[in-house]
Amino acid sequence: MSAVSDRLPAFPWDKLEPYKKTAAAYPGGIVDLSVGTPVDPVPELIQKALIAAADSPGYPTVWGTPELRDAITGWVTRRLGARDLTHRHVLPVVGSKELVAWLPTQLGLGPGDKVAHPRLAYPTYEVGARLARAGHVVYDDPTDLDPADLRLLWLNSPSNPTGRVLAKAELTRIVAWAREHGILVFSDECYLELGWEADPVSVLHPDVNGGSYDGIVAVHSLSKRSNLAGYRAAFLAGDPAVLGPLLEIRKHGGMMTPAPTQAAVVAALGDDTHVREQRERYAARRTVLREALLAHGFRIEHSEASLYLWATRDESCWHTVAHLADRGILVAPGDFYGTAGETFVRVALTATDERIAAAVRRLAD
Repeated sequence: MSAVSDRLPAFPWDKLEPYKKTAAAYPGGIVDLSVGTPVDPVPELIQKALIAAADSPGYPTVWGTPELRDAITGWVTRRLGARDLTHRHVLPVVGSKELVAWLPTQLGLGPGDKVAHPRLAYPTYEVGARLARAGHVVYDDPTDLDPADLRLLWLNSPSNPTGRVLAKAELTRIVAWAREHGILVFSDECYLELGWEADPVSVLHPDVNGGSYDGIVAVHSLSKRSNLAGYRAAFLAGDPAVLGPLLEIRKHGGMMTPAPTQAAVVAALGDDTHVREQRERYAARRTVLREALLAHGFRIEHSEASLYLWATRDESCWHTVAHLADRGILVAPGDFYGTAGETFVRVALTATDERIAAAVRRLAD
């Protein structure tokens, strides 16, 4: 066990504990804007679907029910503009984090292979490479990378942590370059429903992929759009030549989405109203929090989508974390996401209206 754990970096969130204690001691309690975990209720129609499927004594299938696959292909076609999708083009997963962490291993990558991810990125991309004993490289523009030994390219648009959105032309150029060099593209699009000043586009759109899914897979999650982080509900869509072998591997590993969750996902993907309502909540929180940060002397970069504001006071991120903790506000230091973030903090919109209002008041004092 130690041989595996020794491959991994120290768990970064443990470093926030002293600042969390400081923020919690503030009169009125902590406003925790450090983690992007939903706080709003699970929509009622989804809860009802889960309850209706509660009597599920048998094992679920890794590939999911036909109804689930229909719901995924229908949503990907309707929302992302994908065409000619079949059940072979989709695969449910048990939340997107386990997929990100174990994908390089499941693809058979190892020493001598490389995984690429953005310079500022979700730490689990690197963790996945380390678990597989593969190398990892970071990029600002992936087409500047040496393609030799590069087996897996992670895209992330909208970005966690920056909220940056890759334009359609940029995605098209990157996909073409990756195909030219035989590099598999996985596009993490979990925040795609949350575009504010930009309209995110999927790699599954025919304008990006030329009508072919060869060598590309999109990753989607219901955690943010439907408040289902506790349900562990996500899915892949794209190249059947990639998803077929992954399905077989995951069958052997017993990576099954629970049957009640599968039923809940069918309900969630079939309803757009609750997504619009949740977007409105986040948009309102984003507006007041953004204005308060700017008035407090912050500069905000990118942040045109996703659930975060990427903010800086042009100082060490840890100085900023301490400054805000003294006001009862906890945020994530930018260096959690790479050394390029050492002067930024990530401020999440995932707090109740009451807690957001408290943060705004404290920033104004």
